[in-house]
Amino acid sequence: MDKSEKIAFTLSGLLLVVFFGAIMYAAVAKDIDVPTCITDMDPFERDTLFQTGPDTYELQMVARMWAFQPSTVRLPVGSKVDLYLTSQDIIHGFKIEEHNVNLMAIPGAINYLRVNFNKPGEFLFACHEFCGAAHHTMAGRFIIEEGLDEPETEEDI
Repeated sequence: MDKSEKIAFTLSGLLLVVFFGAIMYAAVAKDIDVPTCITDMDPFERDTLFQTGPDTYELQMVARMWAFQPSTVRLPVGSKVDLYLTSQDIIHGFKIEEHNVNLMAIPGAINYLRVNFNKPGEFLFACHEFCGAAHHTMAGRFIIEEGLDEPETEEDI
C-alpha cells in the first residue's frame, strides 16, 4: 500500500469518528431528537390539538394540496408539542422557522417530532417540497403568547 493511500484511509477513518462524535454530542448534550416514522398508528384524516399534560400538547397535523390543517395554532410560552404529521395526497415538506424542525409528510405514514416553544412570537411554517401549482401558498404559523390559557387552532379563532 502506498504512503498516500495510508494517509487517505487514516483521514477518512478519523472523519468517521469525528462525525459519529458530533452526532452523539447533538443527541446527548444538546438533547436533539431525530424524527421518527410511526408505523403502528393509522394515519388520521382530521387535525386535532389537545393538552396531554402541563405545558405539553399533542398536535395531529394533516398536509394536503395546498394547505396544512390547522394552518394557525396558538399556544402558551413554554409549550412542548408532540407533532404528528401525515399527508392525504402527495409528499409534502414541513419546516418551522427558528426551530430545528424539518419533516416530510408522506401519504400512509406518520412522522413524529417534539417541538419546544420557549419564547413568544410568531413562527411561520411552510412546505419545502414542491407539490404543485399552488405550492407557494402552503404555509401557516404558530403563535406563541404569554398568558394564554387555552391552546387554539384556526377553527377556534
